[in-house]
Amino acid sequence: MNCTSDNISIVMVEPQSPGNIGMVCRAMKNMGLSRLRLVKGCDRFHPESVKFAVAARNLLEQAELFDDLASALADCPLTVGTTRRHGKYRQEILAPAEVAGLLKAQVSPDCPAAIVFGREDSGLTTDELALCRWHATIPSSAEYGSLNLSQAVLIFCYELGKAADSPGGGRKEPLSTSGEMESLFVQMDACLQKIGFLNEQNPGHIMRSLRRMLFRADLDNREVAILRGMFTQIDWASTGFDGRKRS
Repeated sequence: MNCTSDNISIVMVEPQSPGNIGMVCRAMKNMGLSRLRLVKGCDRFHPESVKFAVAARNLLEQAELFDDLASALADCPLTVGTTRRHGKYRQEILAPAEVAGLLKAQVSPDCPAAIVFGREDSGLTTDELALCRWHATIPSSAEYGSLNLSQAVLIFCYELGKAADSPGGGRKEPLSTSGEMESLFVQMDACLQKIGFLNEQNPGHIMRSLRRMLFRADLDNREVAILRGMFTQIDWASTGFDGRKRS
């Protein structure tokens, strides 16, 4: 695997089985990845973790710890949330090979990536998936589609390894980070609520669609700054507006 592997993190959200943490470390090391991020969850140094990590114990020791998913993704412009379920807010779902192709073309030291895996029993929540630029799933049997967490990680790592064997690209303009996008979304939400555009009872409904639209646009830092400036102006211009639409 080439140097882009140093710029891809595997993120585990609230893992429940210490053995799975160890097996994920082993799967990552098998395929040349070394950056593991853990969002809460069980003890990474539990005997089961160490046992199943085998020679990948160094990944356990080097793992970065976070209190929430937003913090774990804040510095990553390229983020992929994995899910087994489809639905209203889980559209445009990619396969592992498609994810690998996208990352190969864009990952660089200035544009790191993270692939996020959820809890063993319930996966990622809709709000957690909303933090991710892309969504992905592993096509599996309709009769029994649930994979072991470490197996799922191994499949994505394998596809990343295959894609990295061929020359990759890299963006010319720096893509906005997850943290920068979240700051934009917070500002948008407040501004659009102020002018009465969002439903007070369920503002998240439209915001989720706006998130998907802007993630698809692959905004760079300058474009995010333009949008934030626009919403700052809208906020100023709407001072004194009571939020009610005029007929």
